[in-house]
Amino acid sequence: MILGRTLENWYSSYPLIRDLVALQETTWFNPAVAPVAESIGDVGLTAADVADASARLTRFASYLRLAFPETDCSGGIIESDIQPLPQLQNLLSERYGQTLPGALWLKRDSHLPISGSIKARGGIYEVLKHAEDLALAGKLLTLDDDYAVLHSDKARAFFGQYKIAVGSTGNLGLSIGIMGAALGFQVTVHMSADARQWKKDKLRSHGVTVVEYSSDYSVAVAQGRKQAESDPACHFVDDENSVNLFLGYSVAAERLKKQLAAANIAVDAQHPLFVYLPCGVGGAPGGVAFGLKLAFGDAVHCIFAEPTHSPCMLLGVYTGLHDEVSVQDFGIDNVTAADGLAVGRASGFVGKAMQRLLDGFYTVSDEEMYSLLALMESSEGTRLEPSALAGVPGIARVLGEQQGYLARAGLSSQAMAQATHLVWATGGNMVPSDEMDAYLAKGRQLLAKG
Repeated sequence: MILGRTLENWYSSYPLIRDLVALQETTWFNPAVAPVAESIGDVGLTAADVADASARLTRFASYLRLAFPETDCSGGIIESDIQPLPQLQNLLSERYGQTLPGALWLKRDSHLPISGSIKARGGIYEVLKHAEDLALAGKLLTLDDDYAVLHSDKARAFFGQYKIAVGSTGNLGLSIGIMGAALGFQVTVHMSADARQWKKDKLRSHGVTVVEYSSDYSVAVAQGRKQAESDPACHFVDDENSVNLFLGYSVAAERLKKQLAAANIAVDAQHPLFVYLPCGVGGAPGGVAFGLKLAFGDAVHCIFAEPTHSPCMLLGVYTGLHDEVSVQDFGIDNVTAADGLAVGRASGFVGKAMQRLLDGFYTVSDEEMYSLLALMESSEGTRLEPSALAGVPGIARVLGEQQGYLARAGLSSQAMAQATHLVWATGGNMVPSDEMDAYLAKGRQLLAKG
């Protein structure tokens, strides 16, 4: 029995669950998606909140330039570029046996400075927001000061009185740990069993305390939360429910809007933008999608991608149960090579807030992510970790859809011929060369097998 119902009863009410349990690659377009004007209020946040987050990051730019010289070229702003993928698009057309009109691009959050993943947005933002709150309250600085003053022994001693804790599969822990330690916080990262050893080692090299668990992500989060609850000096970064994380991610959208304009890429009803976002607990893709909907309105279509072994957000939104249900409830093991996406229970905050703003969901196998990793490297010279490849099949899932989604969205064949498809690459730049070589070897082997 699952939540008082038999498995067959679930299958009868929600037929797609049968495919999820069978670990089949599955695509579902959300029939409840609504115009942005009707649904954006569901989130409980506004464009003004995103603008406030953006202004805070600007205030910290002078500090970041000093603390992390790799951000100097961008003026202390943590941002990634976009890259066209014409060769990969041709290979995908052959691989999936279908024509793929429009243009395929990559958003390279895999190459963000400081922590090398999308988590450098939300994770670093939350640490900076917490640091600013403490510094203002402690009269360490004012809003009119140059925040470069935080790059000092005095500031580090001040922040050293405080602690930060987080539960993570890896990348969020890296962003929180590296940023928190640089400011002087005592940081503890609770790491799930699937977290990579090199990420644990890197955190420890920055003076971060790493606590390892033999269980999955949910246990690591629960233990991090428990630590913070027992210590008033400890701030817990709640990946499942944090509004600050969410806002940190959302700032990406206005920056992307400027990048697309600079590349002469139009986004409107006749030039739709499809964005494919790998999804773990949902905070990062949810925050980015919220920002995108604010920036582009109904011209942007946001699709979440998950591993076949960890389809928590698809399951939660599809059933309407969100965080009340987990993949493990249905016997799905939540064991995947896409460690950043190895989450069994989705964020209830994100699922409920975004359920009418997300256009679709799909799952992809580990084997396909490895194969696409090798294809990406051979065709475009870009190296990503497995999680970051989850967004690549999105263009084929949308263009091959047979659920009437494009018709419901009013997207003609002419509009689709002028569409932009953006794969959001979530991590990979900091993967050690020997580990990346192993990923590539596995991917090439799978490609050779056909």
